[in-house]
Amino acid sequence: MTAIGTSSTVAVVGTGTMGQGIAQVALVAGHRVRLYDTAPGRAEQAAGAIVGRLDRLVEKGRIAAAERDAARERLSPAADLAELADAAVVIEAILEQLPAKQELFAALEDIVAADCLLATNTSSLSVTAVAGRLRHPGRCVGLHFFNPAPLLPLVEVVSGFATDEAAATTAYDTAAAWGKTPVRCTDTPGFLVNRIARPFYAEALRAYEERTADPATLDALLRDGAGFKMGPFELTDLIGQDVNEAVTHSVWQAFFQDPKFTPSLAQRRLVESGLHGRKTGRGWFDYAEGARRPEPRTEAPRPAPEAVVVHAQLPGPAAELRKLIEEAGIKVSRDRTPGEPQGCIRLPGGACLALTDGRPATSGAHGRCIRFDLSLDYRAATRIALASSAACSEEDLSEAIGLFQALGKQVSVIEDVPGMIVARTIAMIIDVAVDAAARGVASPEDIDTAMRLGVNYPGGPMEWLERLGAHWVWGLLDSLGHMGVGQRYVPCWALRRRADLEEWVL
Repeated sequence: MTAIGTSSTVAVVGTGTMGQGIAQVALVAGHRVRLYDTAPGRAEQAAGAIVGRLDRLVEKGRIAAAERDAARERLSPAADLAELADAAVVIEAILEQLPAKQELFAALEDIVAADCLLATNTSSLSVTAVAGRLRHPGRCVGLHFFNPAPLLPLVEVVSGFATDEAAATTAYDTAAAWGKTPVRCTDTPGFLVNRIARPFYAEALRAYEERTADPATLDALLRDGAGFKMGPFELTDLIGQDVNEAVTHSVWQAFFQDPKFTPSLAQRRLVESGLHGRKTGRGWFDYAEGARRPEPRTEAPRPAPEAVVVHAQLPGPAAELRKLIEEAGIKVSRDRTPGEPQGCIRLPGGACLALTDGRPATSGAHGRCIRFDLSLDYRAATRIALASSAACSEEDLSEAIGLFQALGKQVSVIEDVPGMIVARTIAMIIDVAVDAAARGVASPEDIDTAMRLGVNYPGGPMEWLERLGAHWVWGLLDSLGHMGVGQRYVPCWALRRRADLEEWVL
């Protein structure tokens, strides 16, 4: 293991929230930590704030008073950059401005030892560009902590174009020694989490722009139907609409305006209006004292059908629905009548209930068709979306609603749009993840780890791919593309290759 030893000094430049958090992590791990900030007195204030947080940890019984006292002795502010000369690693957490970071590292290169690691905590800038003005850029690596750094376990270890393998390994091993879960990735726009997470926000925003449903309903469907801890609208309100929109725009520009990462006009208008979310008191939702949050659209109770007919095997995780229907006391029979659509549920009135495949219900060949949205776990899901074709009657839709309510699900009826909401969101996240893995950005294992720990996803996208099958994911995106939605949904070549391999094996 090549982790930096605890006898070595760790320097942190920039003493805002992230800088203080990183310093606390290194301090608790046993290092001497030196803080520097260009603003006079800021380093001393930051040191006091860190000690205050250690005091609270002692009060909560998280650390012993003796540990706190020893850590306080190891923490010191620096009045001048030259005081960082003995550091084994310098981690910068200054403003997200490329010239400022380049100037800082160029100055440090004349101060620190030749084997000192220079690490940037940037979340949006190119590590390659940050190191671009160094005489020895191989020592520069990205160490992207997530806020709050003392609590969140993930650290993205980012290798720039010129980063030495030894430097990346030292950074990785050091993060692990500090109790973090590091993942490796190459220097790509957004790194891992901010790159692969874009569709989670983008598809919900696009669905809103298409008037598929209101924000509260879209949030509820992704939260209650897919298992995400927060919906994209409430999450961007928490992050800050200005911050989230800026990251989206940065990734889009860095990928030369790739349609997959196109920003949302609706979010742009929200930012321009100054409605940045919780920090301004209003974003998608109102956070003023006494304000009521809008409720998701939920259908009133309907009677459950007494019997349904299942035509062949329901696709993917939807296969679990047959067991759930039987457990609910509804009679299930099977039919393989020639000409009947495969993998659907025939309701008593004759309408066909089928998992979305990327086509809207109205465009299907089944006439009276009702689409239901994807869930990664239909047994655990508490809400499901339905969309009906123009040919369906109110009675047809009522039967479908009653069926899912009998399974213990709340039902939200949304507009009939291609891919609905959960299915196209999950498929797009998988597509971006598969593309990243195929391009060598990170290993499939690190991609899944990053998304579970970095944004608290209910699973990893490569894991979802195995459960859903590449052929199903590719087919859904291909259908979306053929519906005239545009280049945004064109599946990456690596996903197509995996889909072809699945079909060949079968």
